[in-house]
Amino acid sequence: MANKLTKTALAALRAKHAEDQVAPVLTRAITKNGIKAASFDNQAASRLDRTFSVEVPTGKVSNQKHSGRCWEFALLNTLRHKFATKYHVKDFELSQNYLFFWDKIERANIFYRNVEQTARQPISDRLVQFLFDNPGEDGGQWAMAASLVQKYGVVPASAMPETYNTNNTAEFQEVLSRKLRKDGLKLRQLVMNGASEAELQSLEKSMLQEVYRMAAYSFGEPPLTFDLEYRDDNHKYHRTADITPQQFYQDYFDTDLDDYVVVTNSPDKPLNQLYSLPDEDNVIGGKPIEFLNVDMGVLTDVAVQQLKSGETIWFGNDVLRQMDRKLGYLDAHLFESAKMFGINGHLTKAQRLLTGEGEVSHAMTLTGVDLVDDTPTKWKVENSWGTENGDQGYFVMTQDWFNEYVYEVVVHKHFLAPEFQALLNEPARRLPAWDPLH
Repeated sequence: MANKLTKTALAALRAKHAEDQVAPVLTRAITKNGIKAASFDNQAASRLDRTFSVEVPTGKVSNQKHSGRCWEFALLNTLRHKFATKYHVKDFELSQNYLFFWDKIERANIFYRNVEQTARQPISDRLVQFLFDNPGEDGGQWAMAASLVQKYGVVPASAMPETYNTNNTAEFQEVLSRKLRKDGLKLRQLVMNGASEAELQSLEKSMLQEVYRMAAYSFGEPPLTFDLEYRDDNHKYHRTADITPQQFYQDYFDTDLDDYVVVTNSPDKPLNQLYSLPDEDNVIGGKPIEFLNVDMGVLTDVAVQQLKSGETIWFGNDVLRQMDRKLGYLDAHLFESAKMFGINGHLTKAQRLLTGEGEVSHAMTLTGVDLVDDTPTKWKVENSWGTENGDQGYFVMTQDWFNEYVYEVVVHKHFLAPEFQALLNEPARRLPAWDPLH
C-alpha cells in the first residue's frame, strides 16, 4: 500500500535519478522536441515501403474533413470501387451527405424510442446516461451505414454535394444534441405521468419534424430522383434520367450487404461467439450491429482472401495509436516512448480494451496487402482525410500494427470456414452500450 510521501522519500527519488548518466542528454532531447518526436523510429521507412503483392486498383481518396463520418465514407468507398471497376469510371464518388442526412433522422427516431423504453429507470442509470451523453454524435458502425444504404439507396456526390455543415459537423452536433436531450427529458416525464401511446407518438412526430427541418436547413433535402450522368474512362457518355436512389443502388450495384459480416478480434471477451450492440442501432427494423469474434489469425486470413478476390475491405481500428498522419505511417513500433523512459509500458490488446485505452476510433478501407511466403507483412490503406496526408491520402500499415490496433474487418461470409459460418446462426450475446467495440 502506498504511504505518505515524506521529505526523506522525495530525497531518495531525487538521488536515484541523479545516478542516471543519460538523464541530462535525454532531458534535453525530450524537453526540446517532445515525447513523440524524440522517440520516433527513423528506421520505420524501411518497414513501410509502399509496394504490395496484392493491390486492388482504386482512385482518388475522399475527405471527411472535420466530421466523424468515417464509417459512412469507408462503406461508400467499397461500393464506389465496385462501381468504378464494373462501369470503368475512375474516381466516381457517392454522396456522403445523403446518408448523413438520413442517419440524423433515423437516429433521432430511435433515440425517442430508447428514451421511452428506459423512462422509468433513474437518470443516473448507466444506459440512460449513455443515451443522453451525445445523442447527436457523428460516429457509427458498419451495420449502421449498411442499414441506411438498404433503406434509402445511394446517390452520386453530384446529386447531393457536401455543405459547410457536413464538412464541419461540430456546430450541428452541438445544437442537435441539446435539442434531443430536452426532448428526451420531456418524454421521460410524460411516461412517468402516464401519458398514452397516442400522446407520445404525436409529440415524437412533432419533435422529429423539427429534426428534419434542422437537417434540411443544414445539409439540404435529399433528392427523390436524379439524373445519373457520367463519362467513362473511354470517354463514352452515359445518362439515365429520373432514377430514384433505391433504383440506382438496386440496378447499378450487385452488393447484397446481408451477405457480409463484421469479423472482430476483441480478446477481452470469449472468442468464437457472435455478439450484438442493439443499443447502438440507428434504424428501427434495420440491420443489427453484430460482431463475430475470432482469433486474429482468422481475421487476417479472411481479409487477405477478400483482397485477393479483388474486393476492398471496410475495417475498424484505433488510428490514433502509433500513427504519423503526415507520412501516412501505421507501425506498432513507430514511437518507442516507453523504451526511451526506460519503462515497460506494453499492454496486451485485451488489457487495452479492458482498461479503456483500446477502442475502435476510426474506419478506413483496405486496398492492398504485401505477402511474403503467403504471410502478410504490410497493408495498403485508403483513408478519408484527403490527399494531403500519406501518399496522396493512402497510408501503409505494418502487420504488427494490424495485429495490435485493427479490431474489425467486414468480409463476405463465404470467406469464412463452415464452422464460423455456423456461428452466424446462433443467438448473439448482447454487449452493453459502453463496450469498447461501440
